[in-house]
Amino acid sequence: MRYARRTVVASCVSAVVLGLGGVIATAVAARPAAAATSTTITLVTHDSFAVSKRVLRAFETRTGIDVKVLQAGDAGAALNQVILTKSNPIGDVFFGVDNTFLTRALQAGVFAEYRSPALSAVPAEYRLDPSHHLTPVDHGDVCINYDKQWFAQRKLPVPRTLADLTDHRYRGRLVVENPATSSPGLAFQLATIARFGDDGWRDYWAKLRANDVKVDDGWESADDGDFSHGANRGTYPLVVSYASSPPAAVYFSKPRPKTSPVGTMLDSCFRQVEFAGVLKGTPHPAAARTLVDFLLSAGFQQDIPLQMFVFPVRDGTTLPPVFAEFAEVAPRPLTLPAADIGAHRDAWIEQWTDVVLR
Repeated sequence: MRYARRTVVASCVSAVVLGLGGVIATAVAARPAAAATSTTITLVTHDSFAVSKRVLRAFETRTGIDVKVLQAGDAGAALNQVILTKSNPIGDVFFGVDNTFLTRALQAGVFAEYRSPALSAVPAEYRLDPSHHLTPVDHGDVCINYDKQWFAQRKLPVPRTLADLTDHRYRGRLVVENPATSSPGLAFQLATIARFGDDGWRDYWAKLRANDVKVDDGWESADDGDFSHGANRGTYPLVVSYASSPPAAVYFSKPRPKTSPVGTMLDSCFRQVEFAGVLKGTPHPAAARTLVDFLLSAGFQQDIPLQMFVFPVRDGTTLPPVFAEFAEVAPRPLTLPAADIGAHRDAWIEQWTDVVLR
């Protein structure tokens, strides 16, 4: 499903090099032919990037800039590739850094400074890079989703808080993703750190392990496989997924239900903000800056919800009806400063592995 989010590779970057040549060869041209006077630039991104053809073609027609989309694997692998190739950039713009890897991206020095004039339409809460090397484009919340029918049939109350998940009534009912290999898995780990603090999060995970939490490598195997909702044959009615899952479940159902079969534990949500930036060394800096501006344009921002099933950051963007009706928004999503994540991310993942998997 298109709203599947990207996984991350949090460890060795050397493996990326092995597949680099093949990835570059799979660049997807947004338009089959370019006018002789046009400029062609490459947008490097993750495999979950999507934009309507009409929206991209309108940009190309208006600007004379042809855009090639190079989908370079999951978000972590794609970022690692632009870091590894910074002396000879494989593209002109990168889209797909989120706040869990913001400091890594900035410290690598692969992005050129650029403050888009469209940034004035973006609320301050999403502008996490005061140096203006990375521009916010979208946001979404990683949360626990639950299968409404499963709980209703068993007359079991839905857990409301993270602490509830350690209750014996939910033993063997929760599937999560490994934070070392999954973006939502890492976000959920960060949610538990934000909630329980450095003194309590490891004890919390020890309790989840004792309550038979299941760990999958990625979102697809958890949400599309083990989660009990819909056509899945899974047996787990609780899964780490997204606050946009309720509208997605409605949008992709035929016939469309009047209510979403998927609910969200709003107490569990961790806010992710996704960024784009001009790659340092691009031979087309002006065109690259224009593409970043386009990602914040009203047309692209309105296209985001039903293409990538996340929320636009541009203030005043009208959401499609299915989003407006069914999206569940956490009133106080959990967050951590990007600097704290950058300083402790690898150690936290190692500690999680020791508690949960060993």
